[in-house]
Amino acid sequence: MADQDIFSTIDELITEERALRARSTAELGLSAGEHARLREVEVELDQCWDLLRQRRALGASGQNPAEARMRPADEVEGYQS
Repeated sequence: MADQDIFSTIDELITEERALRARSTAELGLSAGEHARLREVEVELDQCWDLLRQRRALGASGQNPAEARMRPADEVEGYQS
């Protein structure tokens, strides 16, 4: 996956996340399924950003950015700041 493809996916996920968050603050709120989808979107965004960081790090160190792989959700979500 090329950087541009990752950015396109991020843009799509951000659009969906914003729509869900807007709905969650409206009077209607979110259904259980929409809450679950919002959490999935958040995790997918974290995975995409992680993949992009991996690609950039590999490129900066003279390695092939194409070797970067999407890490499992539990790994990405377990990172400490």
